Amino acid sequence: MTDLRRRLAAEALGTAMLVATVVGSGIMASRLTGDAALSLLGNTIPTGAMLVVLITTLGPVSGAHFNPAVTLVFGLRRDIGWLAVLGYITVQIVGGLAGTLVAHAMFELPLLEVAATVRSGQGQWLAELVASFGLVFTILAGLRFRGDAIPWLVGLYITSAYWFTASTCFANPAVAIARASRIRSPASGPPMFRPSSPRSWRVRCFRWRWPAGCWRIPRPSLR
Repeated sequence: MTDLRRRLAAEALGTAMLVATVVGSGIMASRLTGDAALSLLGNTIPTGAMLVVLITTLGPVSGAHFNPAVTLVFGLRRDIGWLAVLGYITVQIVGGLAGTLVAHAMFELPLLEVAATVRSGQGQWLAELVASFGLVFTILAGLRFRGDAIPWLVGLYITSAYWFTASTCFANPAVAIARASRIRSPASGPPMFRPSSPRSWRVRCFRWRWPAGCWRIPRPSLR
């Protein structure tokens, strides 16, 4: 049980740091440049680099899944028990939320906010399947042939997949929650943060403005 607790703690910490990197680098990129391609580059390079660091340091402790899809695959392979699978997925989602809140706090943005970006459609689902399959394939092939290179293989794959797929989550609820917490105007931020339609419903609920710290519930608005 103590060993499982250590593994869960490592998964929670790693997922929080990964999501904080995804969200934080996206915010920083959108502030530094209005060029969508440069913004995407500024989001992908830190994400890939952080994956190398986290898998190298936390891999020996928990396996460094940071993704329920990866955890489910290892559960189906019977590399970990189903109790551990449930625990991993739970702490990954909690860690993703924590990482998002930390990133928002660092940039003095509303801590809690519901996104208006519409991410749906056949192309989006296909992209998620392709990206997730590629991630799992990279990990399993790396384990079979080059176990020592997995941190670099995964970091490089994620960095490249940002550019050749329309996926933004890689079947990862932790990242999906992080994406859903961001609201960007159609004219700002990299493509992954933009509403697909200027008339998308924007619903904001229970926002905590940082650092003012006042709770309020604005009415939904159509823009």
